Amino acid sequence: MSIAAAKSKAGNVTALMVALLAACIAFQLNASMLSPALVIMGEELHTNQAVIGLSQTSFFTAAALFSLFLPRLSDIIGRKRVLLAMMVLMAVGSVISALAPDVTWLFVGRIIQGVSGPTVPLALIMLRSEVTDPKKYGVLMGLITAVNGGIAGIDSFVGGFLAQHYGFRSVFWLMVVLGAAAAVLVAVLARESKPGEGTRMDWWGVLFIVIAVGALLTMLNEATALLGGYSTSTLVLVIALAAIAAIAFILFWATEKRSKHPMVQIVHLRQRSTWATLLTTILTMTGIFAAINGIVPAFVQAAKPGFAIGATEMSLLILTPYALLGWVFGPISGRLAPVLGYTRVLRTGMVGALVALAVIGFLGLHNLPLMIAGTALLGIMYAGTVNIMLNGLGVVHSPKGNPGFLPGMNAGAFNLGAGLSFLVLPAILVATASMGVVASYTTVVVVALVITALALAASLLIPKPVEAEVHA
Repeated sequence: MSIAAAKSKAGNVTALMVALLAACIAFQLNASMLSPALVIMGEELHTNQAVIGLSQTSFFTAAALFSLFLPRLSDIIGRKRVLLAMMVLMAVGSVISALAPDVTWLFVGRIIQGVSGPTVPLALIMLRSEVTDPKKYGVLMGLITAVNGGIAGIDSFVGGFLAQHYGFRSVFWLMVVLGAAAAVLVAVLARESKPGEGTRMDWWGVLFIVIAVGALLTMLNEATALLGGYSTSTLVLVIALAAIAAIAFILFWATEKRSKHPMVQIVHLRQRSTWATLLTTILTMTGIFAAINGIVPAFVQAAKPGFAIGATEMSLLILTPYALLGWVFGPISGRLAPVLGYTRVLRTGMVGALVALAVIGFLGLHNLPLMIAGTALLGIMYAGTVNIMLNGLGVVHSPKGNPGFLPGMNAGAFNLGAGLSFLVLPAILVATASMGVVASYTTVVVVALVITALALAASLLIPKPVEAEVHA
């Protein structure tokens, strides 16, 4: 390659990275910047926190469902076209949410924003088609994926500041600006690619898998209501949703077996590179997600035997270091992955995450500095390592003839694991409340440790992505 050609290619990659990072940051702010503004949203829309919480659930559910098929659709009609449409719809949803006269329109806006759900996996697919050097791809993959863990804690701080001083609508207007800017950058800087051009989209398969996963996610959300007390109607609904999910998945399997252009080939579902990756993602998220995003913050803010610190101080001491360290170490673990091996780096991160959970559960519950140390270590090992490797494996293990398949399914696995985490861990906390606060929280962390250990065991079944690694 000539010097001029090399410079041109480097310029293309730099331009693409600017566009992809803008898209991923815009999406991440949609996901995280509203967390500190939820109370103010309820007050200004004259509704309770349970309803506002459901608006968040609607966003993440929509994000999970669109993640299942948009990466595959992008292979057929164009990745740049799909990413651009996602950014535009995200901005449109933000406008609707900012102007929402009531909570119903807030739901509409958040669901439309959820179309942007597969932003990160789609960005990684586009990056891989442009960057062939494994080492360079690893670094850039880590940089993009690290954004998925939070914008170094700044997102929560800015969201809380805007909501407190200018109302929750100001947060959505900022999302409009960022979404529009990301759309412009994608339109101008990204190049189009259609590896599946000419292939027909398997819309029947899409319908059945969306119904299956949608029913499963809704079932998990409804099951959390049972934690507050037994309800016959809720139990019947949970059972009905489980049945719908099972039937829809059976129909999906049957459709894919006879389709000429299946969304997912059954042979790929049977491969360890597929099901072991998805199983590891689900178990990892189940063990860790609610622990860092719900259990630890709740204990730190609780009165004795908690540490009785405010929400802002908790964010600065716990969540900001966690997100910041994840952002710093993401590119590092991405750089190491093609040299040391994706699966080896993944398992190292999982062992480190287990150590971090042990520090939190057995030492941090009794000592704030050790709690801070434990969550910081979790930021390095989970947010900056495990999360990066799981996203990366979803891309490098995807079949060449269907590169959007596994990243989309893996995105759904992330959301499913997050839902399971907020079902299982709080349920343990409620069930063990009679043991006392410290013993109850310790039990929850022990359960998280066990589930994460199972994830480590599942990761042993993931094959090495040989083509994505550097070999002497």
